[in-house]
Amino acid sequence: MAYKYLVIVESPAKAKTIEKYLGRNYKVVASVGHIRDLPKSKMGIDVENNYEPHYISIRGKGDVIKSLRSAAKKAQKVYLASDPDREGEAIAWHLAHLLGLDLNEKNRVVFNEITKDAVKAAFKEPRTIDLDLVDAQQARRVLDRLVGYSISPILWRKVKKGLSAGRVQSVALKIIIDREKEIREFKPEEYWSIDGNFKKGRKKFKANFWGIDGKKKKLPNAESVKEVTSRITGKDYEVKNVEKKERKRNPAAPFTTSSLQQEAARKLNFRTRKTMMVAQQLYEGISLGRQGTVGLITYMRTDSKRISDSAKAEVTDFIESTYGKEFAAHDVKKLKNAQGAQDAHEAIRPTSALRTPDEMAKYLDKDQLKLYSLIWSRLVASQMTPAILDTMKVTLDHNGVQFIANGSKVKFKGFMQVYVEGRDDGKEEKENILPELEIGEMVQSVDIEPKQHFTQPPARFSEATLIRTLEENGVGRPSTYAPTLETIQRRYYVKLAQKRFEPTELGEIVNTLIEDFFPQIVDVHFTAEMEDNLDKVEEGKEDWIKVVDHFYRPFEKELKTAEEKIEKIQIKDEPAGFDCELCGHPMVIKLGRYGKFYACSNFPDCRNTKPIVKEIGVECPICHKGQVVERKSKKNRIFYGCDRYPECEFTSWDKPIGRNCPKCDHYLVEKKVKGGKQIVCPNGDYEEDVQK
Repeated sequence: MAYKYLVIVESPAKAKTIEKYLGRNYKVVASVGHIRDLPKSKMGIDVENNYEPHYISIRGKGDVIKSLRSAAKKAQKVYLASDPDREGEAIAWHLAHLLGLDLNEKNRVVFNEITKDAVKAAFKEPRTIDLDLVDAQQARRVLDRLVGYSISPILWRKVKKGLSAGRVQSVALKIIIDREKEIREFKPEEYWSIDGNFKKGRKKFKANFWGIDGKKKKLPNAESVKEVTSRITGKDYEVKNVEKKERKRNPAAPFTTSSLQQEAARKLNFRTRKTMMVAQQLYEGISLGRQGTVGLITYMRTDSKRISDSAKAEVTDFIESTYGKEFAAHDVKKLKNAQGAQDAHEAIRPTSALRTPDEMAKYLDKDQLKLYSLIWSRLVASQMTPAILDTMKVTLDHNGVQFIANGSKVKFKGFMQVYVEGRDDGKEEKENILPELEIGEMVQSVDIEPKQHFTQPPARFSEATLIRTLEENGVGRPSTYAPTLETIQRRYYVKLAQKRFEPTELGEIVNTLIEDFFPQIVDVHFTAEMEDNLDKVEEGKEDWIKVVDHFYRPFEKELKTAEEKIEKIQIKDEPAGFDCELCGHPMVIKLGRYGKFYACSNFPDCRNTKPIVKEIGVECPICHKGQVVERKSKKNRIFYGCDRYPECEFTSWDKPIGRNCPKCDHYLVEKKVKGGKQIVCPNGDYEEDVQK
């Protein structure tokens, strides 16, 4: 079929969606991502000639380039409709170069959502390629190549083959290792609490010890607790004070890339890569039966919290008709973007609030529906009125010993009708409704329970909390978070244990070398400043060559020093303490791509290897001959099994504790629950809380 106009996008899925909107005069094809890049085999940057990049056609893209050139020759005009960000602008620029297009011609088409109206509107207002955006992406690419291809060979020669270093990944690794140092150096401090259960008539409620004789008192040890409990001589407590207040809770802003990644991790248990992959599918288009293929969300790489006036109007109408006028907030406070955030396009939102998750359920798979529901509900909630809570604070007094009870009750749900933000600890906030109490009346204690605690070290980073920390420090941009986290795991600099990042020995070695010899690379403030400078290049306020040169000149000197002074590090094999059952040679502990493992020292003549397992000091509850060991599944999930496997096939996802149920004699396990751990019987006959 003849066509007048050729449109080039990145992905085949996007091409199919857009072609249906544009009609028969348009042919839409995909470049399948980048078509030119720096060579893999060498640096590809001419440092002496203004950091000129040497681009080549990407290997394997020959047929794609050939078909694009052929299609372009048949068209009266070529439109470049790659994604609306730096990366997309660079792809358009590379395509223009390969196809011999005039850079002064208005052939660049940008849309933030793949819907019929948005796409048609974009084609009415094409523009020229934004060379400032191209320069910003080129500067980032050149900087990353200078760092990676300069430091990585040193690491290969001095430490181990296959290692790498990068601007953002090195900072992320340092942040993880700094947290690990805090954990190692942490000294727990003892403290106590006194929890009380009280009742007024039949209504029971909880209160916590606050102080003595009107002064707040800390409980650092058992002696301080005895001092308090010695004054408690009965069960009657007087209500000394009642404070009632009304509190407003405001909704969160629509999603940015990082807040979507964080919330999807907390609420949906999605890894960062999975979140972006599913979001890409929703953006590029989903078949909605007779309606055809429609992009369900706006572009998913953004750090803006802004939404368009038309989207606001549609959401407000939807809220009023669905929930009532009292739920619609007509004067939503304009939210400030994070420092350094780009405002090129909107926050992540549904392309139409009228496409509710219930209506979309039949068109989406399970993961798509989960993520779409999250994005839809967050947008709708952002345009709703605040939730109003009635709070109540009650002070109880017995002989000068004072307990405080805090209660809350939702008076008006507001945005909470649709959405409640997740919490890092996985807990859900619950209403705590206190009985009606008045000053001067008496209540009775049911029990008073002192509890010993110890301060806990800071938690290791999860994917969500690491992304938030990188964002707060101005390190990286929306498109960099997922690949950065993936790289530091793939290089085995860190590993995920219970969904938390733990640095490996290899990661610590690499981090120490970079800290010692390339301090600027892992300096959070320096990296954040570099991101700001790249933003200035995008805005046309800085020259990209000067930005790169300002970084490279001192970096070049550090490279020479590192080459001379870094001594070769031997990661020695540790003796395993037992011999190979195949050839009798000693077994050793080796460091491989996926961590440590047992291997025969007689390699390559003997290739015997074994996974390293961790004993937990519990006898196998099935065979009573072996020991229970901690193992890892193929998906890196911890489980427990007998060390006599395959003779004994005992396995459990939950950790056996070496005791049996007092009711049915089945072995007990330690199970993770929201807010902590419990010891339970798998048969459901018994449970007890683990002391914290």
